[in-house]
Parts: sequence; structure tokens; C-alpha cells
Amino acid sequence: MLRVLESQAPPKQTATDTINTLSGRLLSATLLEDRRAAILGLRSFAKEYPASVASGALRGLISSLTKDAEDVDTLKIVLETLLMLFRPNHDSPEASDDITLWLADEFTQRQDNITLLLDFLETSDFYSRLYSIQLISAIQEARLERTQECILSAPLGTTRLASMLKDPRDAVRNASILLLTDLTTSSNELQKLVAFEGAFEQLFALIDEEGALNHGGIVVQDCLSLLANLLRHNSSNQSLFRETGCISKLGHLLPEGPLRTQKRAPQPDEEEEEDDDAFPNPQRDKNIWGILAVLRMFLVKGSLGTQQNQNAFFKNGLLQQVLNLAFKESTLPRIRAEALSTCADMIWGNAPLQEHFAQLLVTPFISFDSSPDTRIASPADSLRAPNGTSRTQTPNGQPRKTSPQPIQQVYVIEALLDLTLRVSTTTLFDVRFAAAECIKAYFSQHTQIKMHFLNRAIDGYSSGEDETANVVSILMQRESLGSSGTVRTHIDPYRQWFAAVLLFHLIQDDPDAKALLQSVKYGNSEEGEEEVTFIQEISGQLIYDVQQNAGAGASREIMGYLMLLCGLLFEDGVGVNDFLSEGSTLQILMAYTSRALGGTATGGFDEHTLLRGMCAVLLGIVYEFSTKDSPLPRRKLQSVLLSGLGREKFLDALNQLRQHPLLRDFEVLPQSLGSVPPNSGTQPEVFFDSAFVEFLKDTFIRITKAIDRDPGMEVQVTHIEGVDRDILDSLRSQLEDKADALQKSEDRVLDLERKLDQEIAGRRKESETASTEVTRVKNINEALQTNHESELDHLTTDYEQRISTLESQLAAQKHDLENQMLHLQKNASDEAARAKATTDRELDALRRTNAELEQRAKEAEWNSQQISKAVSELSAAANKTRDNLTAARHSLERTERTLKTRETELAEVKREFDELKETSAKDVDAMQTVQAELDDQRAAKEDVEGKVKTLEAEVEETEQKRKEAQTELDDLLMILADLEEKRASDKKRLKELGEEVSDAEDNEDDEDENEVD
Repeated sequence: MLRVLESQAPPKQTATDTINTLSGRLLSATLLEDRRAAILGLRSFAKEYPASVASGALRGLISSLTKDAEDVDTLKIVLETLLMLFRPNHDSPEASDDITLWLADEFTQRQDNITLLLDFLETSDFYSRLYSIQLISAIQEARLERTQECILSAPLGTTRLASMLKDPRDAVRNASILLLTDLTTSSNELQKLVAFEGAFEQLFALIDEEGALNHGGIVVQDCLSLLANLLRHNSSNQSLFRETGCISKLGHLLPEGPLRTQKRAPQPDEEEEEDDDAFPNPQRDKNIWGILAVLRMFLVKGSLGTQQNQNAFFKNGLLQQVLNLAFKESTLPRIRAEALSTCADMIWGNAPLQEHFAQLLVTPFISFDSSPDTRIASPADSLRAPNGTSRTQTPNGQPRKTSPQPIQQVYVIEALLDLTLRVSTTTLFDVRFAAAECIKAYFSQHTQIKMHFLNRAIDGYSSGEDETANVVSILMQRESLGSSGTVRTHIDPYRQWFAAVLLFHLIQDDPDAKALLQSVKYGNSEEGEEEVTFIQEISGQLIYDVQQNAGAGASREIMGYLMLLCGLLFEDGVGVNDFLSEGSTLQILMAYTSRALGGTATGGFDEHTLLRGMCAVLLGIVYEFSTKDSPLPRRKLQSVLLSGLGREKFLDALNQLRQHPLLRDFEVLPQSLGSVPPNSGTQPEVFFDSAFVEFLKDTFIRITKAIDRDPGMEVQVTHIEGVDRDILDSLRSQLEDKADALQKSEDRVLDLERKLDQEIAGRRKESETASTEVTRVKNINEALQTNHESELDHLTTDYEQRISTLESQLAAQKHDLENQMLHLQKNASDEAARAKATTDRELDALRRTNAELEQRAKEAEWNSQQISKAVSELSAAANKTRDNLTAARHSLERTERTLKTRETELAEVKREFDELKETSAKDVDAMQTVQAELDDQRAAKEDVEGKVKTLEAEVEETEQKRKEAQTELDDLLMILADLEEKRASDKKRLKELGEEVSDAEDNEDDEDENEVD
């Protein structure tokens, strides 16, 4: 039984068939309820079968956005269905990136589709706004550039999107932030338009509303991302940001900003709030890192307006605030490193700020054992630390966390040197690196600060009372060497590396600084010690590390020594001669360079490749700038290099260095701790300094070709022995004036660009607003025109129908009147014929009885005379009746002529109406005139209708007259009949009386009858 029922059951419908059925229903349905039901069905399949639904119903769904835009419920489910098509289930058999691309193309290939979604943003409905924003986001993920073009082309597109930042509903506002962030990533024009819509002020208001950086959530992070996009590589927006006073708002957002300090000051539980910062809060750290990233957007080296931004930041106190954040004890290392990098960017290349930077005071978050007398201060006398600014002592002289006793403030340069050179913890490498970058920025492109810094370092070393944080002392000290030649330990391999890098920046392209550093001696001849030059001391420590290769950390120290020596010896024959004075150094470097490739006992393969290549670079520089007067003459040096190393190995070492990822990809590799696990003992993969990499890439070809250069051809390096100080000061003054003029010109260019962008944005907005208004007015005019045409057609049709009805009625009435006249004429003729026939018969009878009447005529003469008189009266009445009948016929003819006149007038009215209608079709702008004429025609029509009514009244009057005439005729005929009957009766009576009627009387009777006829 069940099998029978199963066999009789209808076949199951597949999902594809159902989707096709629903798609067809959606396209063909005319009722809103039918379309909504079809869309609901398609929505249930969109997640699992996106390809089938999209192929069959996508255009129907898009069309429904236009048809059903006024119905909020239908619009909601349509947008939901479209979103599901863009984001199907991951396990769906039809899920594919190609579907998303195809869907995005369907939307972006027609401008109207994107404009339609933007129009929905003007509605107040929550889901219409939210789903429209999410749908635009899904489209731009697949076709970003095309979506950007569509939004730029749409009337008030950017204005509508930016206005969503003011939506009080969090979901809509947050979705708009994410959408604007994606759209402004690569479009400079969109960045400007969004900024000119007041996005900066709105974003700051949102950040404050969400709890600022400390208490704000992911929304604050998104706001900072959008803010960064609007400012990245956009000098116009940066200028607008400055001009609108937003720099101070950045300062208020920082944890050490004035706004936060003012808010905390009056509260009694301030310590509890401070303690709250010590608790882990990943989102707060992300927000602080984001605001620092925003600050660095303004400080791109070499960009137009960077110096103006630096001055604005300093004026608003951001430099001190960021420094305080960097040295705050509770700040995480990565935030601290980012803050120090931001400080470096704030002062880089800006001489006034560099000079003022050294005057700033900070509170170190780590205390060190130091002597207060040998700090490195600024060149200004006012920068010397006052009494009582020495740092807290520790018993063992090692870095430690701050004790309950407060740490006194120190000058920032001293704190940065301690942080760079005296902290050995691997987890703080990024902080040390950023501190070193801050020191580099302090003396970059400022010769006076460089020389002052170097002099103070050399003086501190020479005095013998130097503190540990001294770049010269660190490189010249031998305490790190083990006693009796034992292997040196490398607790902090980056200490020498940072010291060498800082000295490299100090002496690069500065012969005076090189000469000053080379004048440093190790040892005291007065005490019987051997004096060793700086280059010889650095070379000796380099050779010691190369020979011992003590631990993996030694490679960083070796790299630092090699970079510093390359900088010292390049284009410096004196330094090269000093280096060649120790022959064993050259031999050991050649031996290391020629060593076969492979891993070493303590160092890796990659590190050996780097060190081997750097040794080859140093040997190439030594040969390039050697002379015949060198301790090892140039010609002999070439033979030593070729015999001890070989040209092929020399070039191979250089090529492998050039192709090494750490050098080749230096610009894209992060110079940070990276993915090194904490407390693992592994050192970061940082070997090179950015300045040295630029130096090496600039000189690599020259160094490579040096080995093939004829030893007889020496490189002549000439240095200016002296200059006129007055001329130099004059040139410097002129240079400063030119720099000031250039800065003013750049500022003016930025200001003009900002004003131009504002003007363009304003004109664009006005144009879009005008275009929108024109479109709206055009739609209203078209609607009015359509309504007027429809009303005119309706009135015309109604008027024509009424005219036709009147014509039909008039024709019918005319036909009825004609029929009635014919009938009356026929009846009258028939009656006259019948009366004549009857009279003839009666006359015949009378003639037969005339003889009898004549005999009795005399007796009835008096009676006869009376009868004759009555007959005369009857004849007169008959004539009058005939006259009345003739008048009635004439009146009927006049009525017919009047009808024809009215028909002619009606045709003329109709012709004039047609002319008016044709004029209305040709000239739409004369609508009011046509309307007035139409009113006149209506009045004429009413006049015609009045005339028709008058005509109908005349016809009715004529008909009444005809009836009265007919009645009079009937009465006359009856009178004649009575008279004839009376006459016949009289004759009969005369005959019965015996009277005879003569023939003459019969003739008179005949004549009388003829007259009556």
C-alpha cells in the first residue's frame, strides 16, 4: 500500500527548480505581495545556492530596489538577500570568489545601482541605512576602484556617506566608519572630500564619546584607522587638520595630555586611577599605538609640510607628552618604542627643535649607577644639568626597576643614551633601537650638535671619569676582554653595535669629525703605556672577535666594528694608512673572507655570509684609498689581495652580501625584535643600519671595481684646509634666508592647495546639490506635465463624447420632427381626401334629393339664408385654419434653418478646439494660456449648450403650435362634418316636408362646397 502511495506521489522539486520558479515569479509579479513572497523564498536559498539565485534573480532583485523602494519591509528583505549572495556559507557547494566579482560588476557597471544604494542612506529607516552601507562595503571589497569612481560620480555621494558618522545608532555609525576606511585607503580625492565634510571633528567627537584611548573599544581603533587614512600622504588634509585646530585635540587624547590631567586633578582617588593604567588592557594599548601612528603620518621625511607639522606639534606640547609616555613606567615596550620613534620624527631635520630637544627633562623608568659629572648635555650652557639631578644609585650598578624612592628627572639625551647603551634585556631591543633613532634625529643634519656631541663623548673618555653610557668609552674599553686572553662573553652584543652605529652617523661625510675621532688614543704614554689610535683599537677588537667568534652574539659586534671602520676609512687616506700600520689585521681579514662557505661552530651560515661580505667591503675600501706612501704600498697591497684572497673570492663575497635578504630587502624588512620568543636568548635579526645600507648601495659598484683598478692610479681625495669665516657665515646666513623663503613658499603652496581643494570640494558639492535640485524639479515638471496631459486628454475625450452625444440627440430630434411633419402632412392629406370623398358622396345624394329640396325651398328660404350665413362663417374659419397651417410650416422651416446654423457653429467650435489642442501639444510652456483657452472653450461649450437648449425649447414650442393647429383643423373638420350633416338633414327634412330643391340651389351648394374645399 505504501509503495502504491509513493508511486502516486508527485516528484520532489529540486532546489534549482524552486529557485527558477521563484525567479520567474519575481520578474512577472505585478502585485507587491507576490514579489515579497518570491523574495522571501529566494532569501532562504541565498546562503546555500548563491550562484543559482544570482543567475536567475539578481536583476529582478535590483529592479525590486527601484520598484519597492517605498515599502520598507520589502526593501529590507531585498537588501538582506543581496548581502547573503555576497557572503554565502563557506560550506556551500556554489560558494566562489567569482560569484562575488560578478555580483560586484552587476552593481558597479551601472552608476544608477550605486546611486540607488546611496539614496537609501537618506531614509530614516535603520535597516535600509545599515544594509545599504554593508552592501556597498561588500561591493568595494571586490571592485574597490570602480566603487570609488561610482561614489565620486554620484550626486552628493561622499556627503551622504560622511553624514552617516552622525547617525545616533551605533551599528550604522560603525559600519560607515569601516566603509569610509576602506574607501579612503587609496583614493586621494575621496580623502579630501571626506575631510572637507567635517570628518575630523566628528571622529574626535566619537572618540571622546566612546571613552577616549584608555577606555575606548574597537570603535576608537576604527576611528583612528580612518583618521590615519585621511592624513596619509595627503598634505592638503594635513594642512586642513592644522588650520581647524585638531592638533590640540590630538594632545588631549594622549594619556599624558592636558585634558586627561585636568579631569584627574580634582579627584581624590588619583592613585587608583594611575594604578588602573598598570593593569593589562590590550585595546587601550592598540588605541595608544594607533594615535602614535597618526602622529607619524604628519612626519614623513622629505614630505611637503613636514617641518610645519613638526613646529605645530611642538607648539601644542605634543613632543613633551610623547616623551612622557615613552618614559612612563607602565608603558608597554612596543608602545614605548613607537613613542620614541615618533619623537625622533618630530625633531628630525628641524634645527630649532633639535636644539630645544636637549633641554627637555624626563623621568627614567629604569635607574642606573652613574656619575653626575660627565653627562652628555646640549651645546648650550643652559643645558647643563643643575645640582641634584643625579639619578638614584643602585648597590650593584646594574639596571633595576624603580624603587619606592622617586627617581629624579634627567635630560632626555642622557636618558636616551642610558636606554640605548646600558639596557641588556632582549625584550627591550625595540625600545633601545627607537632610542638610538631618537639620538640620531637629535644631531642629524646639524653639524654643530654633531661636533658638540662627539667632543663631549671624547672628553668624557679622556677625563677618565666617564659614565658607562658613552659611545667612545664603550668602544675603547678593554674590560670586556677576558683576562689572560680568555674568551670574552657577550651578554649584550648590541651595546657595541649601537655605539658603533651612533659614531658612524656622527662621522659620515664629515672629515672634521673623522679627524677628531681618529685623534683619540688608548693608553697613557706618561705612565709608560703604549698609545694606540682609535682605528687600531677598533681593528684590534674586530680581529679578536673574528678569531674567537665567541658566541652567536659576536657577529653583531663584528658588524658594528666593520660599519664604523668602513665609514672612517672611506675617502680618508690618513685613516687607511693608520689601518694598514698593523699588517696582521689585513691578513686575518683576508683569511676570514676566503674561508669556505658553511656553518660555523658558533655562528650560522647567513651570519658568516654577511661578515665575509663586509670584510670584503672593508678590504675594497682600504685598497681604493691606499697610496704608494701607505705602510703597505698600493701596488704591493693589490698583489697581497690577489694572492691571499683572489679576485673571484673577493667578488663572490661581495655578490653574496648584495644578494643576502637582510641587505637586499632591508627597506621592507622590519628592524625590530620581530617574532623572537621572549626570554629565549635568541637575538634579533638586525645587523645593518639604514644610513650604512644607503652608503653601501651608493658605493657598491665603486668597491666592486676597485680590485681591477691599476695600482698606479691613486684616488685623490682633497679636503678644504681652511675657509674665510666671514664668507662662511655669510653663506650660512644666505642659506638660512633661502631655507626660510623656501619654507614660506612651501607653506604658501600648502595653504593655496588647501584652499583650492576646499574651493573644489565646495564647488563640487554645490554642483551636486544643484544637479540634485535640477533632477528633482525636472521630475516634478515631468509629473505635472504628465498629469496635465492626462487631464487634458480626459477633458478632451469627455468634451468630444458630450459633443457627439449632443449631435446624436439633435439628429434624432430632427429626424423625429421630420417624421412627425411627414406623418402630419400624410394624415392631413388623408383626412382631406376622405372628407372630399365623403362630401362627394353626400353631394351626389344631395343632388338626388335636390329636386325635393327645391320644391320646399321657398318654405325654408329663411332657414336657407341662415344656413348660407353659417356656411360663410365656416368657410372663413376654414381659410383661417389653412393660414395657420401654412404659418406652422414656415415656422418649422425656420427651426430647421436654425438647427443647421447651430450645427455649423458647433463644427466651428470643434474646429477651434482641435486647433487649441494642437497648439497645446506643440507648446507645453504655454500650458496656462491653453488652460485659459480651454476655459473659454468650456464657456463657448456652455453657450452652445444654452443655444441647444433654446433650440430644443423652440422645437417644443413649434411642436406645441403644430399640435394646436392640428387641434384647430380637427375642430374645423368636425364643424364641416356637422354642417354637412345638418345641411343633409335639412334637405332631407325639406324633402320630407315636400319642398323641392332646385338645380340652382344645388349649384350654389356645389360652389359653396368648392369654396369650402
